[in-house]
Amino acid sequence: MTEDALLTVAKLMELAARTAPKAAGKDFIEIRVLLGGEKDSVGKEMLRIGEKNNSAGFLRDGQNVLDAQVLVLIGILKHPGIGTDCRACGYQSCKEFNRAEANGIFRGPNCVHRIADLGIAVGSAVKTASLHDVDNRIMYRAGNATRSLGLMKSNVVYGIPLSATGKNIFFDRKPI
Repeated sequence: MTEDALLTVAKLMELAARTAPKAAGKDFIEIRVLLGGEKDSVGKEMLRIGEKNNSAGFLRDGQNVLDAQVLVLIGILKHPGIGTDCRACGYQSCKEFNRAEANGIFRGPNCVHRIADLGIAVGSAVKTASLHDVDNRIMYRAGNATRSLGLMKSNVVYGIPLSATGKNIFFDRKPI
């Protein structure tokens, strides 16, 4: 019953992220909900990355994903510049931005307006989880593991594990 309720909340989070405001009214948000073995594959990948890189953060968060019942993923897909030539991306124009090649652990470059869209979508989703008393955390590390596994096409991904137990699994975490 708890997993059914969490899945319902995850779907409401998906709705909140999808309908969140987007710059110029264009939607480049990608959303996916993982359960069971798919969710666990992300947690295990986080543990693998943590062990490989001696990263306490990946180890701690990976265990949280394994302990959670549901994982909501929200990312920003490849996108063109918005057309304002604001230069916040580091390029002189949106045309220059649009010609740039991907670089770094996150695919890019990324338009600052689209990254803001991602933040607003993630914020809308976790607000929805909170309104339904579902424990959650926003984890960029879960997003990195998701990208490493090829589960999303997005340039940048955040993972939001969901839990509903008698004690918040995200509360007494070891500091890193």
